[in-house]
Amino acid sequence: MKKALRKRLLERRRALDTTRLSAAATRHLANFLRLQGAREVLLYLPFRGELSPLELPALNPKARYYLPRTAPDGLTVHPFASPRERHPFGFEQPAAKAPHTDPQRLDAVVVPGLAFDRAGYRLGYGGGYYDRFLPTLPETTLRIGLVPAALLLERLPRDPWDARVELLATEEGVVSVVSDEG
Repeated sequence: MKKALRKRLLERRRALDTTRLSAAATRHLANFLRLQGAREVLLYLPFRGELSPLELPALNPKARYYLPRTAPDGLTVHPFASPRERHPFGFEQPAAKAPHTDPQRLDAVVVPGLAFDRAGYRLGYGGGYYDRFLPTLPETTLRIGLVPAALLLERLPRDPWDARVELLATEEGVVSVVSDEG
């Protein structure tokens, strides 16, 4: 079910002007992070048409930014300016020898996803990296999904191990997710 949904949503995303949507969503996100006092922020390098958070350092230069690296045992966190290399799946990430940062120091994590639902669950690409990473963070760390409003759905299929975000940033603004007991 998730595989077929991914295919449909990838087609929908290809029709979007993600450059324009990224700029608008990132402006909202920068203002939100400033108001929250977030100083240590994990971003991501966009892949396959994901919205890009990479303007955040220019819009909110007082914060420090980091990037994730996929490793066999999960995500590791590295300074934004770390040297980069290409992952076998084609995306860029910090190089294996880049300095590590303790994820416990993060104030906010900007989470990529193909789509999110209004309860904060995401549809990614099936690797489960963020599903394993997000629960290891302090409760005070803001977990923010970055997604076009056109890919914000009422409800996505879920598995018991799926981790959710509590905030969603779109080109329309930053909103809290709705409570969902099911």
